[in-house]
Amino acid sequence: MSNHRALTRFATPVVAMVAAAALAGCGKQSSVDPELTATLIQPVARVEIQAVKITPGTRTGEQIYKAICAACHDSGAVGAPKTGDSGAWAPRLALGHDGLTKSAIAGKNAMPPRGGGSDLTDTEVKRAVAYLANTAGANFTEPPVEQ
Repeated sequence: MSNHRALTRFATPVVAMVAAAALAGCGKQSSVDPELTATLIQPVARVEIQAVKITPGTRTGEQIYKAICAACHDSGAVGAPKTGDSGAWAPRLALGHDGLTKSAIAGKNAMPPRGGGSDLTDTEVKRAVAYLANTAGANFTEPPVEQ
């Protein structure tokens, strides 16, 4: 027992000094450069999303079609007449450019107003209607983009 007590009397202060030394290091600034650390642990690839601000009124019918209209009209989703399908477009083309534009601005069946492009100007809707209708055989004039 006496050896155990002597060992305990010796070990207790040693353990206390080691613990105090370990705790004394807490809160000290790391000597590692945080910028270097961040650079080293970056992923191999990253995705950057940038919002592109487009001035209202400057898009062509084709640009609007590709960005908004194609989502439904390419596949015929929810009853949308397919792009270039002259049979499906014939009764619609009979409304004329103004009639089709009015329907597109107001929304028709499952198509929301302005085809879902709430930022489209009336002139841009006219351009998109002309572009899409012309793929089915119409001969509508697309309003020019003003410079």
